[in-house]
Amino acid sequence: MKEVIWGIIGCGAVAEQKSGPAFQKSENSRLLAVMRRNADKAKDFAHRHAVPLWYNEVDDLLNNSEINAVYIATPPVSHLELTLKAIKAGKNIYLEKPMALNREEADIIIKALKKSDVKLSLAHYRRKLPVFTKVRELLDQEAIGKVGFVDIQVLQSQGPQDFELMENWRVNPRISGGGYFHDLAPHHLDLMLLFFGDFDQVHGFSENQSGSYNAADIVNGIATFVNGVHLRGIWNFNVSEGDQKDQCIIYGSKGSIKFSFYGSALFIQSEQSTKTISFDQIPHVQQPMIETVNSYFLGKGPNPCSAEEGLKTLQIMDVLS
Repeated sequence: MKEVIWGIIGCGAVAEQKSGPAFQKSENSRLLAVMRRNADKAKDFAHRHAVPLWYNEVDDLLNNSEINAVYIATPPVSHLELTLKAIKAGKNIYLEKPMALNREEADIIIKALKKSDVKLSLAHYRRKLPVFTKVRELLDQEAIGKVGFVDIQVLQSQGPQDFELMENWRVNPRISGGGYFHDLAPHHLDLMLLFFGDFDQVHGFSENQSGSYNAADIVNGIATFVNGVHLRGIWNFNVSEGDQKDQCIIYGSKGSIKFSFYGSALFIQSEQSTKTISFDQIPHVQQPMIETVNSYFLGKGPNPCSAEEGLKTLQIMDVLS
């Protein structure tokens, strides 16, 4: 393979800006086709993004022999079925997070991969954003000494969309696997695995406090890593607008590192000083990850996020929620 020729399954909101254009802008990468069940929307996406082909049936895209890789960007309820179809068709796969509804489905995907020659990478794209590669670099350098514990606080207020289940699939457990925790926490927990290695013990509590939809709107958890680091996390999607927060603080013996999961700056506190490191915004936030995935598919580098790593994230989420 000299070029990764892509087809997108599910050209919705995420593909519009975060990921779709990156397949066209990355080296040795070409976006040939997109698919969406709504033919008019598939055609419109293809026209606006200069994509040569569009389909409204998955099988039609998978049967295109020129396509050698697919990006599955549909809700989690369809990940298992579509991934198994792509494996059967012999297409390499870039799969949106979470990789499946639960760990049982993730196990099925992993077993199917082991029986094939297909490569699969997960879209935990924050791994490759400069702000988080810098966090990992600082931790490796022991810039804040020996890490003791991590505190995660993700607090959001409700909006009108939370009450419209047909429009907002993220709070429909049948489609998403849970509520907003299942949509957002995969990124947060995956970074923790990247920074600190495997979890050892995980305990959690979840509840639907507001009753606005049929999923937990608060998840509270504690965990330890094999290396001895502790973690405390709270995800609450029912706070006032003034109390909203997106914050992670890593505490070490010589200071701390604070950042937002959706920001582009680090705040490093030590006994001697406080330092801020800012990074430029990336127009298509998945592009660094997609470029790394391309290299993996072309045999030029390692897998940036394997199915086995995605399974670990799901295992933790299942315990917490």
